[in-house]
Amino acid sequence: MTDNFTRNKFSDQLEAAGVPAHMHDWLSGHGVGALVEKMGIVFSELSAERAVATMPVEGNTQVVGILHGGAHMVLAETLGSFAAGIHAGPNAHAVGIEINGTHHRSIAAGTVTGTCTAVHLGRTLTTHEIVMTDEQGRRLSTCRITNLVRPNPKTS
Repeated sequence: MTDNFTRNKFSDQLEAAGVPAHMHDWLSGHGVGALVEKMGIVFSELSAERAVATMPVEGNTQVVGILHGGAHMVLAETLGSFAAGIHAGPNAHAVGIEINGTHHRSIAAGTVTGTCTAVHLGRTLTTHEIVMTDEQGRRLSTCRITNLVRPNPKTS
C-alpha cells in the first residue's frame, strides 16, 4: 500500500467503504459505522460540498421486494452527515437535527447512487440535498438534511 496513513482497527472497513486514504486518520477512532457496513454503502466522493456513494438494493428491501424507504433515508443521512462532519473540521462535530425525504419512484434490483450537494455551509448549521438515482440516472428520491455544528468538548 502506498497511501501514507497509520493502519488501525478500522482501516479495512474504511478501505471497503471507499473512504479516501487522506481521511482515514479523521475516522480512525470510529470507522464508518456498523449501519454503513450493513447497508453496503460505498463512497466514491467525499467533501463538504459534494459526497457520492452507492448502495445495493439487494439486502435493503421491504416486504414487497422494493428498496425500503428507510434505506433511502440511511443513504441520505450518511452522505449529509459525513459532508457536514468534514465541514465542521477537527475541532467540532456535526449532529443531525432534521431530515426529510420524498420518494419518487421504486426500485427492485440494482444499485442506488446518492449524490449529496451542499445547500448551506454555515458556522453553526449545514444543509445538504441528497438525490438518489438508479443505474439509468432516474431520480428515485430527494432528501434534505440539516446538521448542527458543535465544538468538541474540551479534554483535560
